[in-house]
Amino acid sequence: MERRKLFSLGAAGAAAVGTGFAAGQLVQVSPAVADGNDAANPVRFYGKHQSGIATPAQDRLHFTAFDVITSDRDELIGLLKDWTEAAARMCDGDFAGPGGAVGGNYDSPPQDTGEAQGLPASGLTVTVGFGPSLFDKDGEDRFGIGDRRPELLEELPLFRRDDIDPKISGGDICVQACANDPQVAVHAVRNLARIGFGKVSIRWSQLGFGRTASTSSTQSTPRNLMGFKDGTANLKAEETKELKKHLWVGAKDGPEWMAGGSYLVTRKIRMQVETWDRTSLSEQETIFGRDKSEGAPLTGSKEFDEPDFKAKADDELVIGTVAHVRLAHPSQHGGARMLRRGYSFVDGSDELGHLDAGLFFIAYQRDPSKAFIPVQKALADNDVLNEYIKHVSSGIFACPAGVEGPEDYWGRALFE
Repeated sequence: MERRKLFSLGAAGAAAVGTGFAAGQLVQVSPAVADGNDAANPVRFYGKHQSGIATPAQDRLHFTAFDVITSDRDELIGLLKDWTEAAARMCDGDFAGPGGAVGGNYDSPPQDTGEAQGLPASGLTVTVGFGPSLFDKDGEDRFGIGDRRPELLEELPLFRRDDIDPKISGGDICVQACANDPQVAVHAVRNLARIGFGKVSIRWSQLGFGRTASTSSTQSTPRNLMGFKDGTANLKAEETKELKKHLWVGAKDGPEWMAGGSYLVTRKIRMQVETWDRTSLSEQETIFGRDKSEGAPLTGSKEFDEPDFKAKADDELVIGTVAHVRLAHPSQHGGARMLRRGYSFVDGSDELGHLDAGLFFIAYQRDPSKAFIPVQKALADNDVLNEYIKHVSSGIFACPAGVEGPEDYWGRALFE
């Protein structure tokens, strides 16, 4: 039973669905978006790499970190199998379980929560990663995989000015659900949490709206909540050689099970938008090193013009030594690049009446020790933008290779 198909079954049709189903429970539903809309179409779930990494960034995010509460290795493996099967169905625009929201046993809980009934796939991708604490915790090898933990999967260091809240950081397993409909993304995470009841618990989660990066040359560069285009030099899906060099873990990079995977770093960055909004345009552009209108570096006229970090005017560097674009640019870090696919967030307001808003930063890379960590150290130590932002959450996860087919599951190579 596919959630997008029209249901027009009467009592006779309902009876044919299966025993235990009450006539009249099926309702007529229809697609919310017309066929042919790319934003509504499914994204292929199976493949060499997990979808949701190099996939063109969707508009909405529901990111969740889980703590594993079972100590049984077989239960954990069983959960990963169940999650994989459900995610494959939902990415195809189907219900999480074959019984759907109303078609299963009438005396049992439904196999789908139902809020996406009638909605198309909406480009849903579900991506999974494993945190350091899944492998060992307090010196204990939790599931017999301690010796398979990659050397690169280390908790991130504390950077200057960090104000990290442990309650919204870390986690044993992360799930990144991206879609072009927020309800579809939330539906995916909610159903995985439902399936995982008694085996995992949600540690923290984050909703995001408005992608802040482009991951395909077919997409334009969006703006963050400060009104600027950032990450113009981001890796794109079409840069196959660059993805192999900077994004995907190679066969000789570490544990064999990580080949074809990638390392994920998350940071929740609170923006002091009220202070920013009282800052002059000239100072804003000096801080970023870009003009606000076009997104061009201050030494160019178009967004994708390469910054000239040696250019001077009146004997002063046009792009200052502490400008954001200089400190983050690959040329300042040995050419290291990341694939960023972050989202803006607004989580209401704080006790002072200020918006609790900012950027949920997401970056994938082949080696965090050569990419995110040195870049963030340079930014934390020198970026003048720090006056307006604060990092409050942090996480690192090892995302395994893609699921090859219906008989495969997330992390199979790690556990078998």
